[in-house]
Amino acid sequence: MVRAQEGPRARYREQTRSEIKKTALRQLAESGAGALALTRVAKEMGLSGPALYRYFAGRDDLLSALIRDAYDDAAAAVGRAADAAGTHGAGPRERLRTLAAAYRAWAVAEPHRYLLIQGAPVPGYVAPDDTRDRARAVLGPFLPVFASGTPGSGVAALVVEMTDWLAGDESVGAWVADYAPDALGDLRRPSYALAGAVLVWAQLHGSVGLEAAGQFDGMGHSGDTLLVTQMNLLADAFALS
Repeated sequence: MVRAQEGPRARYREQTRSEIKKTALRQLAESGAGALALTRVAKEMGLSGPALYRYFAGRDDLLSALIRDAYDDAAAAVGRAADAAGTHGAGPRERLRTLAAAYRAWAVAEPHRYLLIQGAPVPGYVAPDDTRDRARAVLGPFLPVFASGTPGSGVAALVVEMTDWLAGDESVGAWVADYAPDALGDLRRPSYALAGAVLVWAQLHGSVGLEAAGQFDGMGHSGDTLLVTQMNLLADAFALS
């Protein structure tokens, strides 16, 4: 009897948590993460402040849930693009552009969620430990793309640093193994994969971040054109076909 009652209660709890997060996201879109407060969320939902604490321990707990969701959704968008590119037999250069386009599409569709995970830090907030793995999941599909490349001299110094990173952090090797297992047969390929992932992250954050923040308004280019150009240059740096 108790077990039968647990199902509806659990579903109600998850529905309420989902509604709280949706309300918080609307407030994020309007005022930014720094203005998020459980009391504001409770007021909009017609609940008492203490009632929300049954679902989230505090503002930081709610922020962490929103951040986890954002990373997971971004990773899912990039993952779907990787699957589609693989189905169509796309080459490395085309896959790179496809993955980058998927990331941009997710970010510009919901810029407040993108800025939550890639914008300015929220004062006093410390992200949960699992944020790193979720962020790596977003970049994971890019690893096999760059593992197949041959980086030129302009990338050599970064490749050396990635080799040192691999040697000093077992979790980095596990990350590469999860997404680019074929690269493990060549001692150089994991470093190539990581160098590309770091570079594409910087390129994406620069271009997509500016666009999501509205910094391209009034300029004579589109975000899509700029990103394609950046990805082509990065593909050239790794001799991606």
